[in-house]
Amino acid sequence: MTAPLQTAPRRTTGRSPLAPARRVAATVFAAQGTAVAAVSTTVPAVKERFGLSPQLMTVLVVAIALSAGVGSFVGLGVIRRLGLMAAMRAAVVASAVALLLIGWAPGQAAVAVSYCLFGLALGCIDVSANTRAAAVERHYGRSVFASFYAAWSTAGVAAALLTAGAAHLGWGVEYTLTAQAALVLVLALTIRSHVLPADPPSPVSDHAAGAAGLGRGLWARLAPFGLVLLVAYVIDSTVSSWSTLYLHQTLDTALSVAPLAYAAYQVGTVTGRAGADRLVRRIGPAAVIRAATLLTAAALAGLAAAPAWPYAILAAAGTGLGVSALVPLCLASAGRLRPGATEAVLARMNVFNYIGVLAGGAASGTLGSTGHFRLAYAIPAGLVLTLLATARFFNHPARAAGRA
Repeated sequence: MTAPLQTAPRRTTGRSPLAPARRVAATVFAAQGTAVAAVSTTVPAVKERFGLSPQLMTVLVVAIALSAGVGSFVGLGVIRRLGLMAAMRAAVVASAVALLLIGWAPGQAAVAVSYCLFGLALGCIDVSANTRAAAVERHYGRSVFASFYAAWSTAGVAAALLTAGAAHLGWGVEYTLTAQAALVLVLALTIRSHVLPADPPSPVSDHAAGAAGLGRGLWARLAPFGLVLLVAYVIDSTVSSWSTLYLHQTLDTALSVAPLAYAAYQVGTVTGRAGADRLVRRIGPAAVIRAATLLTAAALAGLAAAPAWPYAILAAAGTGLGVSALVPLCLASAGRLRPGATEAVLARMNVFNYIGVLAGGAASGTLGSTGHFRLAYAIPAGLVLTLLATARFFNHPARAAGRA
């Protein structure tokens, strides 16, 4: 049975214990957004420094996704053994170390291992940060999940601008990634321990959920949300991993300008996520999913047809605005399926996440290496329209789960 959101929000003013929990979760999301942007926007520079072929660069992007999938379940084990706070801190620090190793790697083999380490850390952050975000939203009793992803995107904008600025100043990629790693470590230092109140009562207790197991039926209930998550990450991976190279290679843009497409994409996601929670409460999640789907399809088509980099940057911003609400709505809905085992549910949702990253990263990289980057954006423009059929599952989770 799906646990619905409470109808009345809890008090969150004064010395409420929810404020520190929300702040810490937002910090972890920001650290992850910084690290992901650092890796994504330095792809062309790393490729040039180490003499990597387009095919090998595609393999490395796929390796990050595979490692992140493994890291998600490693993170689940760390949470159960050491606790959620320790898992979040360790994963954020590991991502900063990985950035340093990528920048200062002595050769291709070392950079490949460093990318895999980064993927492991990324997966661990995913499951731990989303678990905490789901718990905080349950206590608030209203939609706040998108605000955490707004922090993620805001940090991504800052990191992308740092990459562009460093390239303009002529910094080597090793110094750029060192600066990015320093930002991530500073955020890690602000992750403070805090205490959440006991979970609000839910139809399924922790003990009952553990005794019954998650069950095969859970996969069917996750399927509508998983499909949306998969397509969202196909799009996100295509734009995040390859937009910098698309501008540099296809649109003949300078390295100091090419990262601005990633920055614009994240500006779009920040804008969308800043108002997503309010929009969900006003018109309902199904309407938000439908509107986001149509906007994303139109923006991707514009990105594929862009005649020059200014148009591509504008289309990237529109893509970010459209896709912004999809991921937080999926994870919030999935997290309510088993309130007593949220971390296990979200670890399973990450399977859809990383399949999307794999498909998007591999397909886009392959198309780009053969000179067809425009097709890499045109195909997801059609794919995203299939999500219109899933919107109904977001409004009535219990009924939709039965139909699934």
